[in-house]
Amino acid sequence: MTPPKSSGFTFASLLSRPGIKRKYLRRYSWLPDVLRIRGSIIGNILGPVLTVTIFAAIIAYLWHIGQPVILTNSVVPLLSVVVGLILVFRNGTSYDRYWEGRKAFGSLTANVRNISRMIWINVALPPEGAPPPGIKGKTPLSDVTPQQLRHRKAEAIHLSLAFAFAVKHYLREEDGLNHDDYIGVIPASFTRYDEAGYSSNINSGTVSYSATGENTKRNSQDGGQGSPDATKRVRAKRSKPGVSGSTTPLLGTMHTTVDFNSSADHGSMPLPLVIAHELSRAIFQFRREGLLETVGPAGANALAALVQSMIDHMTVMERIANTPIPKSYGIHLKQCVTLYVFALPFTLISDLGWAMIPVVTIVAFTLMGIEGIADEIEQPFGTARSDLPLDTYCYDLKEETEYLIAKLPEGGEGVFGYDDGEGDD
Repeated sequence: MTPPKSSGFTFASLLSRPGIKRKYLRRYSWLPDVLRIRGSIIGNILGPVLTVTIFAAIIAYLWHIGQPVILTNSVVPLLSVVVGLILVFRNGTSYDRYWEGRKAFGSLTANVRNISRMIWINVALPPEGAPPPGIKGKTPLSDVTPQQLRHRKAEAIHLSLAFAFAVKHYLREEDGLNHDDYIGVIPASFTRYDEAGYSSNINSGTVSYSATGENTKRNSQDGGQGSPDATKRVRAKRSKPGVSGSTTPLLGTMHTTVDFNSSADHGSMPLPLVIAHELSRAIFQFRREGLLETVGPAGANALAALVQSMIDHMTVMERIANTPIPKSYGIHLKQCVTLYVFALPFTLISDLGWAMIPVVTIVAFTLMGIEGIADEIEQPFGTARSDLPLDTYCYDLKEETEYLIAKLPEGGEGVFGYDDGEGDD
């Protein structure tokens, strides 16, 4: 006879449930995070920490065999104060850049949401027929059908959405339009600059205009320093074939740039600014055709102000991407930390003996870890795990936009009377 199953709760049953162990243990203990390797800075600093540990072991062995490897302990405390202050400033500066980048992209998201809602509701056909008696101004006439207007509004909203995606790629030095996430975002009628001038149309989301090549990704944990400059390109280099699906993280150590013909008399422009230009043109056309009659000049100015604010926030993120921490500062900080941890074994060996080795290892792990974290978050627009999840932000925004167009009602026709901006007198 099979014994009945126990219905009581046991700690072992809790631990055996997949995906629940860390979730519940973190409420009562730091142990899950203390023993966690993935997502920590250990992988980046393991080599330097092991180097210090080996050096400390050598000093301990020399002391054990009677070699004079003891130094006075009067200098190291002074050096520890300097190292601590530098590390605090370094970590605070890096996190300030990380937080400022998040605020700027959050404000950009809010602007895209606002301009999408305002276009979907406020852009409407003028009313038919003559205005009622006593209404000043005149009602503009339009030959645009409701279906055509809906299509134009959807394209304008997609332009605002494409601006966010373009800013993400711009900050990561990902040139061109050959990226999978542009499919369904860039409207088919979007015009762009190319070698022939401002005349071409994008007919497919798979057209190749990528200027990227083989790159070393930032999240490869190689610690390399790449170019800190965000790209300013729209067109692909003529001599480079399109590379499908290629990406160029912000801190890549190698990247190809757009090479213009020496005879060209024009420069380049970031793709987000081209998209903003087209969005402003769309708003201007809405206003000129009387499709913003319900909100008048003030509403049109509010839409233009939102586009301007989007560009402002893009410039803030561009400033963060284009202003790295000076190399001399980072180099000097690493030199000070290295000098400090390599001097510790000489001052602690007489008091701790062989126990000095784990103590020095812990100190090196702490100081080098702080500097490693600061180095990871100082450029927050890459693709590493510690960077801002810009892909998630953009896809959430895309989902909201698609829901707005597919499910939410439009504003409908406007009221009689055209606001000429001169008041009611």
